Amino acid sequence: MSVHDPYAGDIFAGHPRTKKPTYPTIPAEPGMVVEVLADDFVGAIIGYERTYDGEFVRLEDRYGRERIFKMRPGAFLVEGKRCTLTRYVAPSAPKVSNSGSRRVENLQAKVALPSRIWVEGIHDAAIVEKIWGHDLRVEGVVVEYLEGLDNLEERLREFRPGPGRRVGVLTDHLVKGTKEMRLTENVGPDVMVTGHPYIDIWAAVKPQKVGLRAWPEVPYGEDWKTGICRRVGWTDPKEGWNRVYNAVHSFRDVDTSLINAVEKLVDFVTTPELSKEDFR
Repeated sequence: MSVHDPYAGDIFAGHPRTKKPTYPTIPAEPGMVVEVLADDFVGAIIGYERTYDGEFVRLEDRYGRERIFKMRPGAFLVEGKRCTLTRYVAPSAPKVSNSGSRRVENLQAKVALPSRIWVEGIHDAAIVEKIWGHDLRVEGVVVEYLEGLDNLEERLREFRPGPGRRVGVLTDHLVKGTKEMRLTENVGPDVMVTGHPYIDIWAAVKPQKVGLRAWPEVPYGEDWKTGICRRVGWTDPKEGWNRVYNAVHSFRDVDTSLINAVEKLVDFVTTPELSKEDFR
């Protein structure tokens, strides 16, 4: 004999089931005006709070009154439409390199270009690397130092620049009438020389970055680095260089003449379709 169990099976069988409503989610961007459905409070989003009970949005109405409301599903109206607010996450700004250009993430090693950038000394190379190193690796440009501009003519004979094999030269004290200007006048179409007006790249670093109002004047004939250290109270050029190098973090720390000079060289050696005249 079987016994009928009235509670067996699905008690909702044969009856329509009501689905739980869903609402579009909208990031609660600061400044956006929303209405709280159950409260009729209308205000602009000014912040968020998180407690053990969940996340809340802080609103300010047109009278300056502030209230917080839990971000429940479907609890808000935005432009008359019911929705669920979620915490707004501001898009991250693109990362930039020390030179101010967009940083390339996960950079893979690139075969070096035949072209080169030459600088006068090791201090020049170190500062160029610190500011433009990322950009140069992206482009595959190698920076080498000449150990003095007097070696330029001999190095050019050895390198034999030509189309697709260019040389960009960065020099100190590139001022009309100077030795540096005379040494770089006739270098050919595949060599570009740029520079800054300072006698040494130290002086292209903004003096405020090393705690000075201005770089002191050093008389002609006196070793410039030694003279600077003597006048500002640094022990010797080694200490001076450490101070200068550690003060440089990005292009903002150096004079615009150096920025323009280096960036022009980078463009020259990486865009062979442009002639030297295009950069004047």
